[in-house]
Amino acid sequence: MVIFQLIQKSQLRGAEMFAAQLSTHLEQLGHKVYLISLFPGQSELPFSGEQISLNRPIAKRWTDYQGWNALNQLIQKHQPDIIQCNAGDTLKFAVLSQKIFRWEQPIIARNASMVSLYIKNPLTKWINKKLYQNAAMVVSVSENSKKDLNSLFPETTSKTIVLPVGIEINTVHETNWKGGNHAKHHIIHVGGFSFEKNHEGLLSIFKQFLTKYPDAHLHLLGEGPKKNEIVQLATDMNLLDKVTFYGWVANPMDYIAKADLLVLPSIIEGLPGVILEAMHCKVPVVAYNVGGISEVVQNLITGFLVPKNEEAIFVTAMHQALTENKEVLLKNAFDLVNDKYSNVTIAKQFESVYFNLKQLH
Repeated sequence: MVIFQLIQKSQLRGAEMFAAQLSTHLEQLGHKVYLISLFPGQSELPFSGEQISLNRPIAKRWTDYQGWNALNQLIQKHQPDIIQCNAGDTLKFAVLSQKIFRWEQPIIARNASMVSLYIKNPLTKWINKKLYQNAAMVVSVSENSKKDLNSLFPETTSKTIVLPVGIEINTVHETNWKGGNHAKHHIIHVGGFSFEKNHEGLLSIFKQFLTKYPDAHLHLLGEGPKKNEIVQLATDMNLLDKVTFYGWVANPMDYIAKADLLVLPSIIEGLPGVILEAMHCKVPVVAYNVGGISEVVQNLITGFLVPKNEEAIFVTAMHQALTENKEVLLKNAFDLVNDKYSNVTIAKQFESVYFNLKQLH
C-alpha cells in the first residue's frame, strides 16, 4: 500500500513522533509511506523515508486553497490508498482538500486526546462534527478517548476503534544526570511545557515531597511554550537547586531508566508513551487518573494512580513508590508493555485496519 501520514509540522511532540515511528515500521512491513507536514518545522523526526513539507502559512489555515491543492497534487501523483490525519489541523486540511478537489481516498482521523476538553463553543463543535463526518474511520488512542469523542459526536460511534500508541523497544545506554548528582532520589518528568502537562502542579507537588525527601532532585525533560514561565516559577519557589531543566533530549529512555520514579501529574492526556517507556524500564510511575492513563496504570498493580488535582495524595503515592516492595508491580507493568505496546505490534494492527478500509473503498 501507499500511505500518507499527515502531521502538523516537524516537531518533537507525541503525535508527530508516533506518526514517524509508525511510518518506519509500516515501511519495514513493505509499504510506501510519505510523512507530510503541513506547516514549517525545524525538528528532525525519526523517519528515514520520504518526508514532504508543504510549508503552508499557518495564518491561512482556513483559506489555504493553494495548500489544499498541493495536497491534491501529491495525491494525484502518488495515488495513496490511505490518508491518515495525525492531530492538529491535519483532519481539517485533508477534508477541505477532498471536498474541493474530489479525490476519493479514505481519510483516517487519529484521536490522540480528550477532544471535549478543547471543543467548548457551539461553532467549533459544529465545524468538528462536519470534519469527523468526512472521516472514513477514527482511531482513538485509548478507550477513554473513544468514549469522550463518541459522547461529543455520537455519529462517530460506529466508525471509531481503539489503537494505542506504542514504544520503541530500544537498548538503554548509560548516561549522566545534568544536575543533582549527589541527590539520593531522582524523580523524572518527560513532556512538553504546555498547560496540559501541568508543570505548575508538578512543582507544587515536588516542593511538598521535599519536606520528607530533602535529598531528592527533579529532572524535567522537554521543551515548549511555557518553559520560561516554569523556570521563573521554580526560581520564585526557591527550587532551582533541586530542579534541572534539560530541554529536548534525543534519548529520554536512557534518563528514565536511571530514575527512581517517573511522575506525570497531567490534567489532560490521551495515552502518554512516556509511561509505557518507564514501565519497560521497570521504573515506577505515579500519575493522575486522566484520559487513558488508567488503561495502563492500574493502581497498585502496574503503578500508582491518583485522582486528578489531589496533590497530597500524589505526594503520598510517591512515598509509597519509593518505599514499598514493587517487584510484582514492576513485573506486571513490564509484561503489559512488552506484550501489547511495542510499535512492532501496533504497526501490524494499523496495517490490518488499512487493508480492511481499502477493501471497503
